[in-house]
Amino acid sequence: MRWLFPGAIWREKTVEKRVFLTFDDGPVPGITPWVIQQLKEAGAKATFFCIGDNVRKYQGVFENLKTEGFEIGCHGFSHRAGHKIGLKNYLKDIDRGLVYCGPTQWFRPPHGIIFPWWITAISKKGINVVLWDVLSCDYDRSLMSREVTANVLRNIRPGSIIVFHDSLKAWPNLKEALPEVLKWIKLNGYTTELLTSINQNKRKL
Repeated sequence: MRWLFPGAIWREKTVEKRVFLTFDDGPVPGITPWVIQQLKEAGAKATFFCIGDNVRKYQGVFENLKTEGFEIGCHGFSHRAGHKIGLKNYLKDIDRGLVYCGPTQWFRPPHGIIFPWWITAISKKGINVVLWDVLSCDYDRSLMSREVTANVLRNIRPGSIIVFHDSLKAWPNLKEALPEVLKWIKLNGYTTELLTSINQNKRKL
């Protein structure tokens, strides 16, 4: 799929054992603070793609994310799939999300759905569209947590952008999978980095 979306960031082109943890759909009381604690205990960095409406409702949780030094990306305001609302409304939803998420250079399309030609319109806002090369599928209730963990671990490679979700839907799998993935990352000599370092290195796929 990557050749269809040359303007999006999928992973970093590197041989260094570094990966990029990302979390979508928060902030959510109880779940996002738990993720923060897990990351702190592991000494891990991460980028949170926040839904503007959740930021509006849970300002305290969002402020904690920023206080702890995690990076913030925008996931729109209402988490609506682009093909259902059209470009004009899609861009408006991004702008409304940015009102709550604050200035950021990162945007992840809700549901991962975006048309290639929309990326140019989004980039004019000074925002990079970030996709991924490792999707945990933690939100999939047909999967058991060990399957989610295995799905992540068998696909990690240098420069991977990994997606988890700090959401109620993902929680049953997230609470089991995330600690195991963090443990594996450390034991296998990987570091976790913020997306900003990809931009700085200007090496991406």
